[in-house]
Amino acid sequence: MKITNGKIIIAIGVIHTLFGISPLAFGSQFAEFSGMFFFKISGGVFELPLLGGTPNYETFAAFWYFYFGLLLFPLGLLLDHIENNQSAVPKKFIILYTAVVLIGVYMLPFSGMTVFMLPHAVYMLIKFRK
Repeated sequence: MKITNGKIIIAIGVIHTLFGISPLAFGSQFAEFSGMFFFKISGGVFELPLLGGTPNYETFAAFWYFYFGLLLFPLGLLLDHIENNQSAVPKKFIILYTAVVLIGVYMLPFSGMTVFMLPHAVYMLIKFRK
């Protein structure tokens, strides 16, 4: 099995998703979500301070952590398909991916974005230059 950039992104998505639901991260929030059958886990727009609400930041973080991991699956599948059929990752994709990763690293410097995705983006940039 050939390791492609798409498979690397899928692996990051799997790790992100599984870690997000583990007791080490947001396991308690997901236990609460399951009690609600994952329906209406927050007040949505009614939690906005503009409307007099108070956001539940733990619920918000748990949802987006999990959801970002899930979003990496189709991205990785698409990239894997491109690599298997065209054998080269498009330059525009690499630049956009690197930009998104750099924004994430800037905003969350001590995160998996820095540890896993930044080295992957640098690898893709170096590989593209060859």
